[in-house]
Amino acid sequence: MIRAVLFDAVGTLVHLREPVGETYARFAREAGVRVAPALLQREFVRVLRGMPPMAFPGGSVAATHAAERDWWRTVVRSVFDAEGAQPFADFESFFDRLFAHYSSAGAWGCADHAVDTLAALRARGLRTGLVSNFDHRLPALLDSLGLAPWLDTVVLPADAGAAKPDPRIFALALSRLGVCAGEALYVGDDAEDDVAGATRAGLQAVDVGTLPDLCALEALVGAPHR
Repeated sequence: MIRAVLFDAVGTLVHLREPVGETYARFAREAGVRVAPALLQREFVRVLRGMPPMAFPGGSVAATHAAERDWWRTVVRSVFDAEGAQPFADFESFFDRLFAHYSSAGAWGCADHAVDTLAALRARGLRTGLVSNFDHRLPALLDSLGLAPWLDTVVLPADAGAAKPDPRIFALALSRLGVCAGEALYVGDDAEDDVAGATRAGLQAVDVGTLPDLCALEALVGAPHR
């Protein structure tokens, strides 16, 4: 019997308002550098796949936040270096503005029916949570988007010292919710990090892309044990 439903963030509960390539190209133009959005999108996907997990166990909160920011700086720098773009007059200023953009709710939107689905699951007595490989900016974004009140826990790599698909990040979420792995359903959009990762950790899992919309989750879960 399902007692908790856990979600991925980007691509599942939240989405970008425009493709990464478009955003990178727009900010680059403002900094005097012109690169085609499609090329930046392609390189972003390639670079992101090659990056190590954004997990930095054992450090202070400030050190972890700084390491996460440096991780993203490496991504952005690598994307533009790979495309052989003209040099930025001030790359640090460009990156500061880009990082701030993705820290604001204006860059993001809720998935269709996200709030309604979370509210319906909670009304049925299920626990809800989020397990994401995002960084320290996510809780504030969830609050700005109106999702935070409907989530019982939010677990990030900084909390678990591990990133998906590592089972430790799922285990921490289960511990916080007080449920066993077999009593939880995980919903995500990535075949390896989300579906395979959750399954290996003992959870049931579903690819959000196989659902007509998030409301369909209500049909997948029964009434929880009280």
